Amino acid sequence: MTRALMIQGTGSNVGKSLLVAGLCRAARRRGIDVASFKPQNMSNNAAVTADGGEIGRAQALQALACGLEPVSDMNPVLLKPETDTGAQVVVQGRRRTTTRARDYWDLKPQLMGAVLESFGRLRAAHELVIVEGAGSPAEVNLRRGDIANMGFARAADVPVVLAGDIDRGGVIAQIIGTQAVLDPADAAMVSGFLINKFRGDPSLFDEGYALIADRTGWRGFGVLPYFPEAAKLPAEDALDLPRHARGTGLRVVCLALSRIANFDDLDPLAQEPGVDLTLLAPGEPIPGDTDLVIVPGTKSTRGDLAFLRAQGWDIDLAAHLRRGGHVLGICGGYQMLGTVIRDPEGLEGAPGAEPGLGLLAIETEMVADKRLTRVSATDAVTGAALSGYEIHIGRSDGPDRARPFARIAGTPEGARSADGRVVGSYLHGMFAEDGFRRAWLAGFGQAPGALSYGAEVEAVLDRLADHLEAHLDVTGLLALAR
Repeated sequence: MTRALMIQGTGSNVGKSLLVAGLCRAARRRGIDVASFKPQNMSNNAAVTADGGEIGRAQALQALACGLEPVSDMNPVLLKPETDTGAQVVVQGRRRTTTRARDYWDLKPQLMGAVLESFGRLRAAHELVIVEGAGSPAEVNLRRGDIANMGFARAADVPVVLAGDIDRGGVIAQIIGTQAVLDPADAAMVSGFLINKFRGDPSLFDEGYALIADRTGWRGFGVLPYFPEAAKLPAEDALDLPRHARGTGLRVVCLALSRIANFDDLDPLAQEPGVDLTLLAPGEPIPGDTDLVIVPGTKSTRGDLAFLRAQGWDIDLAAHLRRGGHVLGICGGYQMLGTVIRDPEGLEGAPGAEPGLGLLAIETEMVADKRLTRVSATDAVTGAALSGYEIHIGRSDGPDRARPFARIAGTPEGARSADGRVVGSYLHGMFAEDGFRRAWLAGFGQAPGALSYGAEVEAVLDRLADHLEAHLDVTGLLALAR
């Protein structure tokens, strides 16, 4: 009979996603047919699934840890923020609506059926399902209609282990305080706790660890030291992105847009020793010695175009090109490079149109039909093969499309300026393809590196599982599942 276990956290960013990925890889190496699951996620970093839907990037990484292709059931509810108070709601891989935060409160109870349906399919197909919560169950003001934490755990009868983040400090209060505010029936779902991100001598926390166990009556499953190699795995939150990946050679700057999306596009470049990559914070000017500026994907193209201009980056881009620099726009960044962005139906805000940056001779119109697809392509300049995925609602066309970025089954994709220094593409994930990345870097005069990005991610997942096995009671954790 299929068993399940849920990892919840005392707050956001305590390491739940990484813990689930590590446990999934550890279970798989023990010969268990394991799948990952997250009922509800909020992230603009999404992955296209094998069944043509979209889920959070962290859930795609967890699927990789399980040795599985990601499917929509692994993250049945995905919220993609478009403004400070509104988000696109994706259900079982497909966009259902856009709603304000307050209105989502009323929508949540309607989504439990989809959550349990997806969970049921995973349980039917695998021996073990490891579930990740969202945020914290201590947010009891959000408990009514909850589908992400205790609401799900009780509906599906899944035991919970609570993870606390000692790196932030106050972990004793995090865990004991969570128990104190939980409804007794919710607290009864918790079978134990663990401590994450410890730095230094763990014996110094022995007394605190014992205190938590004594006060809560919960079983402790160990203290996990900080895992620095987590930086080599795709990040879910833009706040986790390193501001500077120091290398020698090509100077690359990526603009940190306010609704930056699918930013793991940068990960392979950040690990190349021949690339010096900077994620440029708002208000910072584009440095004069930059070779390439990347305008990344965004969940709100017109909104982030206004944000880009507010930072003065439009002026900096013009100066950068006058100096002979290069610009690459990906997805929403590609749309911004054109002459105009039209949104007649108001899919990303108020209906209307906005002048683009005018760096590519293309025009974009937002359409309700969202394109979600994995693709194999050929770089139009080097002939190198690449793979990636598209996840966007806009359609772009214009004279510069006659000089495409790539070709997909012979069909032009993306656009290139007449001088070749401004390029745009809808393809995410292009730099994960080692052959293309090396050919692309060679075009900037960089010697081919030895990085095998996919193999490195797999190796880090194995080392993460080793890390958990060395410091946590993994056998005890997996035995909890029911």
